[in-house]
Order: sequence, then C-alpha cells, then structure tokens
Amino acid sequence: MPKVGIIVGSTRPGRNGEAVARWVHELATKRGDAEYRLLDLRDFDLRHLDEQIPAAAGVYQHEHTKRWSAAIAPLDAYVFVTPEYNHSIPGALKDAIDFLYNEWADKAAGFVSYGVDGGVRSVGHLRDILSTVQVATVQAYVALSVATDFENFTDFRPAPQHEERLNLMLDQLLAWGSALQSLRG
Repeated sequence: MPKVGIIVGSTRPGRNGEAVARWVHELATKRGDAEYRLLDLRDFDLRHLDEQIPAAAGVYQHEHTKRWSAAIAPLDAYVFVTPEYNHSIPGALKDAIDFLYNEWADKAAGFVSYGVDGGVRSVGHLRDILSTVQVATVQAYVALSVATDFENFTDFRPAPQHEERLNLMLDQLLAWGSALQSLRG
C-alpha cells in the first residue's frame, strides 16, 4: 500500500494549517487506498538550515535532520498543506525541503493551499522548488480562501466542493506515486 505524507508547511503560532491537514488526513484515510501520515514541521524542530554538507550527499550530522530524513524517505508521495506568505511559501517549509535531497527524488506531490487568494502563488513556487529535488507534481490541487473557507479567518469550514477536488488530487497523486516507484528501484 502506498505511503503518503501530509506535511503541515507552517510553524507559525495561530496557523490554520493544522486544521486543514487534519481535514485532508481524515478524508484521505476514509478512501482506504494508501497509508496517510500527518507530518507537522513543528514536531521536527528543524532550525534554519544548519547542515554543513550539502543535502545531496546524504550525510547528516544533526539529530533533527536524521529524524526528518527517516520520516520522509519511506514515503511514496506527499501532500503539502501550505499557506501563502507574501506571495510564496513559509520559510520553514523551504528549509524543510532544503534539509534533504535524495529522500524526495522520484516521488509525487500534491497541494492544499490557503490564503487570501487561495494560496495559489505558494503552489507555483512549490512546484518550481520541488522540481529541483526531482519531485513530480500533480495538476489538481485544493485552493482554500481564508475569507470563505474559514469563519472569522480562523475556524476552518471548507466549502463542500473542496472534497471533490481533494479526491481528484489524491487520485492523481497515487497514480503518479505508483508510476514513479520503478525509478526508485
């Protein structure tokens, strides 16, 4: 059974990402077609990139990097739950990606974004970043508006159509994740 990580891409106090990731996890798990794991960047205590050797070498000296590597390496695909901060992704998410290299390669990623305009610019930036670490990204994604999908901008109340879009994204993600397995050996 494929293993999919649902990554909470913000560590900011008061973030909305945790509720969004729980929603993704709950709906995805009901499908019964993969093992879905929640991965919260807060739980890994990743600092600003502090490894001396480039990630492509796969030589890590810090325990937090080793734990992050062990969480990411066995997965076949990822769902990145990300806000849009200043038309891009949070710095903590960029650092989390940069900490590793080989662990990401030849896998698939999908996106659930949120922000004033649905977080669409963060998804564009993530697609560019992930292509550099050899992650294939799927076309479908979920874009949530903090104005319409969050009551008072904080209480997550997704519109019903987002569930259909999430399922489409997960269908594409699992298809690509399975297709890329042969590249990973």
